[in-house]
Amino acid sequence: MTTVDARALDNSPLGILHRVFGYDAFRGQQSEIIEQVVGGGDALVLMPTGGGKSLCYQIPALVRPGTGVVISPLIALMQDQVDALSAVGVRAEFLNSTQNGAERMRVEAAFIAGELDVLYLAPERLRMDSTSALFDRARISLFAIDEAHCVSQWGHDFRPDYLQLSMLHERWPSVPRIALTATATEHTHQEIVRRLDLGGSAQFVSSFDRPNIQYRIEPKNQPLQQLLALIRGEHAGDAGIVYCLSRASVEKTAEFLVENGITALPYHAGLDASIRQRNQARFLREDGVVMVATIAFGMGIDKPDVRFVAHLDLPKSVEGYYQETGRAGRDGLPSTAWLAYGLQDVVQQRRMIDSSEGDRAHRMRLSQHLDAMLALCETLQCRRVQLLAYFGEKSAACSNCDTCLSPPEGWDGTVPAQKLLSTVVRLQRERNQKFGAQHIIDILLGKRNARVEQQGHDTIATFGIGGELSEQEWRGVVRQLLAQGLLGVHADGYGTLVITDASASVLDGSRRVQLRREPERAARGPKKSAVAATLPGEAVPLFEKLREWRAGIAREQSVPAYIIFGDATLRGIALTKPSTLAELSGISGVGDKKLELYGEKLLEVVAAA
Repeated sequence: MTTVDARALDNSPLGILHRVFGYDAFRGQQSEIIEQVVGGGDALVLMPTGGGKSLCYQIPALVRPGTGVVISPLIALMQDQVDALSAVGVRAEFLNSTQNGAERMRVEAAFIAGELDVLYLAPERLRMDSTSALFDRARISLFAIDEAHCVSQWGHDFRPDYLQLSMLHERWPSVPRIALTATATEHTHQEIVRRLDLGGSAQFVSSFDRPNIQYRIEPKNQPLQQLLALIRGEHAGDAGIVYCLSRASVEKTAEFLVENGITALPYHAGLDASIRQRNQARFLREDGVVMVATIAFGMGIDKPDVRFVAHLDLPKSVEGYYQETGRAGRDGLPSTAWLAYGLQDVVQQRRMIDSSEGDRAHRMRLSQHLDAMLALCETLQCRRVQLLAYFGEKSAACSNCDTCLSPPEGWDGTVPAQKLLSTVVRLQRERNQKFGAQHIIDILLGKRNARVEQQGHDTIATFGIGGELSEQEWRGVVRQLLAQGLLGVHADGYGTLVITDASASVLDGSRRVQLRREPERAARGPKKSAVAATLPGEAVPLFEKLREWRAGIAREQSVPAYIIFGDATLRGIALTKPSTLAELSGISGVGDKKLELYGEKLLEVVAAA
């Protein structure tokens, strides 16, 4: 595809925004950030996924003389990032380990000659002396450090090569830097500042709220069937991501969905690299594909029309959960973040922390991360309020999460907690025995099964005293006591339960235990897709025809469909039904290059509808 020199016309940031990218106005803090970098200043940008971080360095790279160098860990996505910029007329290339010598020489020559607007670079290339020599020969407009949270050594996406990025300022002090991330607690924020030597930079922290995402967390009860109901009932034909903790669970879940008529693909580190690449390409390029993955997948995914992110296992931290759920609804249209969470999740995570590498302080940090995640799962309050509070942001109840839409009931669980803890104490102290949750619950319910009778546990004083709750309700009590630190998991690797230092205050009655009772939620019937639901009925057929046309163009060019146009742009066309190029150019997302390439064909699709 041919490109044009993006500097040839109006060179103001707002002019480039409209002419190149097809948008009328900046959002949030974009204008201030761009002004800071265009003026030669450094910037640290904390902005949620879908907030428009990329424009904050792409536009300054087009305004300032030279080439913007973008440091990114996302080698597998660089081609798509370059394709997306090329599609709007920006001269972009990348340098990474996937290229042969001839390709690298071609890109380097263009870089030195000043023929590039943006160059993407993998961080490990900065270890090479040849890269420094290359930078010295070219004119660089800015350094953008994408996914800056990768510099955090205790973060979930740590990249060792990011630790050396302070050298950019040391070696080329006159080149402005902009570091960007979609997620950072105050601790991670300060770590980025320190490790990248950004103490003198302007710092921009946007709201982390994603109001279009509906957060829902529910107890596990046949989780695969729950997931299938979610997809069939609310997201039939939509693109989505399903996160699982293990490779085996990824494979099992993908197979289950395929068997039930869902187009689903697996993605985890155990797959051959060519299979991972092929599955990722299908997810990006085709409509309605569900990717089932470990957390190895997703960072930097620019696909704007992911309508749901589902977790079948408990995430290790709120930060990780926020990062992963943020991959839904980047286009601002309604999307779902759904998590199925159960007792075994808590036991497994506690066990993994106890057996993890690192010192006691590291395990304590992991435990604090898990405690915050458990608090989010068990809260009686608005999920969004609790989620944003984790990032230091105050907010009001959102009316778009499960606890707002179907408020759970709090109840005094002190007596059941005492019964359960007393059973654990009697086994642990009187008989020097430890058992898992199911056996403890069997004792409380008075079940005379083989294991209970063989162990003589039908003679324990607490045998049969728990009939006021069902087995499922008792599992909820165990889960919540674990979440509150009132019950522990022994480090024997078998998930056996033990009392903690905090258990004594419950047993002696000095501490009350407040528990959460799940509300009865009506089954959700099938509904329109997220985009169709925002359109009047008469506009839906045209929208679907535009999607078909877009899919054909994307196949011809071997690029993701969203690189041609996003759903939000097609929605705008379906609503306004433009009949002239001038009318079409006024729709958000239609810049000059795309108007030139696709304008006449789009008008034909509209006219034929």
